[in-house]
Amino acid sequence: MLGIVLMLFVAGMDYHIWQRLAVFGYLAAVALSVAVMLFGREINGSKRWLALGPFSFQPSEFAKVALILFLADLVTKNVKTIGKMWTLCRIMFWNIPIVGPVGASNLSTAILILGIGVILIFVASPKYAQFALMGIAGACFMGIFLALESYRLERLAIWRNPEKYEKGYQNLQGLYAIGSGGVFGVGIGNSVQKLGFVPEAQNDMIFSIICEELGLAGAGIIVFLFLLLIWRFFLIASGSRDLFGALIATGAMAHMMIQVILNIAVVTNTIPNTGITLPFISYGGTSVMFLLIEMGLVLSVSQVVD
Repeated sequence: MLGIVLMLFVAGMDYHIWQRLAVFGYLAAVALSVAVMLFGREINGSKRWLALGPFSFQPSEFAKVALILFLADLVTKNVKTIGKMWTLCRIMFWNIPIVGPVGASNLSTAILILGIGVILIFVASPKYAQFALMGIAGACFMGIFLALESYRLERLAIWRNPEKYEKGYQNLQGLYAIGSGGVFGVGIGNSVQKLGFVPEAQNDMIFSIICEELGLAGAGIIVFLFLLLIWRFFLIASGSRDLFGALIATGAMAHMMIQVILNIAVVTNTIPNTGITLPFISYGGTSVMFLLIEMGLVLSVSQVVD
């Protein structure tokens, strides 16, 4: 309910107001990301939350929205030189103060945030060859980052052979849920796997339960709805009257696209387990609230689309 109220409030505002506040939002996101490292609450071995009395707050969700606005403002101000390698590197550098602290405890969210930044710059840049070099550098950095922690390499081994490891239990149970759903599923509320068999069934693994209860047909409808939402983002970005508005819609599109792809890929064991939620469906108040705020920003841009 709070998210819907904030979405309608943001949708009714001129989105150019946020351009003037983008730097302050970015600094707040950096400060909150560092605060999580120092004072964060640890849950299931991950330190991702700040305690606010009886409530908990996940700053990485705020960081996604703040970074979209900040990079949209930064790219808009440097649009004349965006094709130069130095400008690209300088803009990409501003991802590090957020990606670094977030990645220390939540690599998947750091990858998501970095992906949003890369797509925003890619869309605005008239040259594409530089991104090949940046991609190689990014792959090297990722390799080093994975090697720094043994549990990340262990996740790769579990992904390849989940049946050989005790920690592959979640992967296997998720696949059992998908397989048992068949074409039309076992019916809403009739899932067996969510009754303690699939860990985090309400969070990261929710898509496996959707497949079990609604089957291939229901899961296909969910995927289609996400594709429709992403397509609408694309149309709003294409019809925006200015670059700042187009980049806001592009950032939201990148966020939704990457998060949906990563979540479904993890559930189907296409990639190693990363701990990414499914937008609007997985349990999590902070995530839903900031996703709705993001929708409000896009709706604000859509009101002045040509």
